[in-house]
Amino acid sequence: MTHLAYLDAGSGSLIVQAVVGGVAGVAVAAKLYWRRLVSRFRRQPTDQGPAA
Repeated sequence: MTHLAYLDAGSGSLIVQAVVGGVAGVAVAAKLYWRRLVSRFRRQPTDQGPAA
C-alpha cells in the first residue's frame, strides 16, 4: 500500500513557524525559572559593617 502525502509551501512554513515558536517559548520559560532557581540558592549579603 502506497501512501502519498503532499505539503505545499503554506503547510511547510506553518510547521516551521510552530516549531520555532515552541522552541522560543521553551527558552523564555527556562530563563524565567532559571532565575528563580538561582535566586533561591544565592546567599543574601549580611550587613556586618563596623559597629558604631
